[in-house]
Amino acid sequence: MTNMMEVPSDLPRPEDDGAADNLTGMKFPEITLKSTSGESVNTSSLTQGITVIYCYPKTGRPDEEMPKGWDDIPGARGCTVQALDFSKKYNEFERRGVQVFGMSTQTTDYQKEMVNRLQVPFPILCDTNFTLTKLLKLPTFEVAGEVLLKRLTMIIKDGIIVKVFYPVFPPNEDAGEVLAWLDRESNSPR
Repeated sequence: MTNMMEVPSDLPRPEDDGAADNLTGMKFPEITLKSTSGESVNTSSLTQGITVIYCYPKTGRPDEEMPKGWDDIPGARGCTVQALDFSKKYNEFERRGVQVFGMSTQTTDYQKEMVNRLQVPFPILCDTNFTLTKLLKLPTFEVAGEVLLKRLTMIIKDGIIVKVFYPVFPPNEDAGEVLAWLDRESNSPR
């Protein structure tokens, strides 16, 4: 069984294929998504302030094997450590007044198991119908018959996507890179 709590040193690095180039500057669509909090989240709430949404392919479970060859797919492995990274740094986001959400195309029930097991302090959005994925034309890939999101992180300010991290690698450093960018932006002269 694979240790989901670590990132192997020999993971293949994902390449920037340009599939997220369209996102920066886009108005974030107003839709409603189920979340692990038990409440649906209407994205119209993202029209004020700063929100970070990190998208990822698929979290694993201790009692299930990942798809064959998972570690060989650039950018696939690391969803658990990415969630842990954002969880550890969640207070730093809160201190800055920044909302945080994770998002995947997995079901709410599947994601609730991960949120409970890892004690994730923020909601995970579930785009199981690919509504947001299609509206934003988010990059995806297919493995073992499942269509999954490629890993990326969006910073939304007052309803506009102002920054996209893509590809995200290594996944366990994503939250720190986002915080560093937010700090640079808040300190830059306007």
